[in-house]
Amino acid sequence: MGMLEDAAAGRLNDEMRLVAQAEGKSPEFIRRGIASGRIVIPISPYRETRPVGIGKGLRTKVNASIGTSSDIVDVDMEVEKARVAESAGADTLMELSTGGDLREIRRRVIEVTSLSVGSVPLYQAFIEAIRKHGAGVDMTEDELFRAVDEQARMGTNFMAIHTGINRICLERLKAQGGRFGGLCSRGGAFMIAWMLHNEKENPLYSEFDYLLEILKEHEVTLSLGNGMRAGAIHDSTDRAQIQELVINAELADRAQAAGVQTIVEGPGHIPVDEIEANIRIMKRMTDERPFYMLGPLVTDIAPGYDHIVAAIGASLSSAYGADFICYVTPAEHLALPTPEDVREGVIAARIAAYIGDMIKLSRRDRDLEMGRARRDLLWDMQFHLALDPQRARQIRAEREPADSRVCTMCGDYCALKIIKSSINLSK
Repeated sequence: MGMLEDAAAGRLNDEMRLVAQAEGKSPEFIRRGIASGRIVIPISPYRETRPVGIGKGLRTKVNASIGTSSDIVDVDMEVEKARVAESAGADTLMELSTGGDLREIRRRVIEVTSLSVGSVPLYQAFIEAIRKHGAGVDMTEDELFRAVDEQARMGTNFMAIHTGINRICLERLKAQGGRFGGLCSRGGAFMIAWMLHNEKENPLYSEFDYLLEILKEHEVTLSLGNGMRAGAIHDSTDRAQIQELVINAELADRAQAAGVQTIVEGPGHIPVDEIEANIRIMKRMTDERPFYMLGPLVTDIAPGYDHIVAAIGASLSSAYGADFICYVTPAEHLALPTPEDVREGVIAARIAAYIGDMIKLSRRDRDLEMGRARRDLLWDMQFHLALDPQRARQIRAEREPADSRVCTMCGDYCALKIIKSSINLSK
């Protein structure tokens, strides 16, 4: 029996209990959330992973995406990125390689992490079609579904699959006169090119029931891809994007009925004043299913600092109800990330998720403890409570104060030390 079937039948399993313990919820809360489709726990029968719950009432989770490109194929670096992402506190990992031996890269990455690993099987199918046939648009439907099956058997826990791009979406895109920023989704671009060249419907949409059979057999969580997401904020929340969401909402119902856990993906570039509306629309249309926000980037003019831009968008997204966010690194739009870029991206996204959860889940106890630790100049406690203790300790150690009670920002004139010696203001 699968995760969704267990939940629907009223059965608790080990993963539900572990997630409940990690989230401070009852196992029954987790079970009911899974049964309703509002919580997922991505698992695989082919490898053991640290269970992670994604969905309503739970802490906002952070995904880190890694993978080679056609220009840089360094498998050891991708393995290191996987390790860095996990050590920095990512909740899940997506392996999205497009260069080199795709199977070997995925195998090695999966071997070194205990995180749930996601993929986009369309990447592999399209790229292998280029190598085999000379053109990605010559990919066959069977080759695409074989890639899904193969990646599932390798122990992939969840897959972003571009099911919602169909002929109607293409007509919407044409009717609105295109876009200012084009199409930023690789999977979306691959599928649209295939559809136009072959004059066929997207097989991931037309053969959706067959896709569900494969995912169900291997207990893979379906992440309904956002192939029509905007690549520039001036294209956000347009008709093409909303049309794809309508289709994905309908497909999410079918996946639930078939016993396949489902996540719905959201937009990438979106201004601050449209974030709440996008999340409300998505949650309403999909009956509160887990929402995976890709970023989002709230301005287009900060290359080199897009991890900060995305953190602003992600904190608001989390506060308004997004359940899962994909990190962005400083290298976004510029280059393939390094391990250090991955670490910075994960930390920035974790900060954003935490800020959102302060609102969404009313969790502020840790901030209260930090306030008291700072008031009382308790440095070890401050490091213990810090989201990134390693970085905090490093900065303090590099600029050691003459008086160990304070820091070099204020030194002898530390407001907390002055007040502490004059009056007790503790609560």
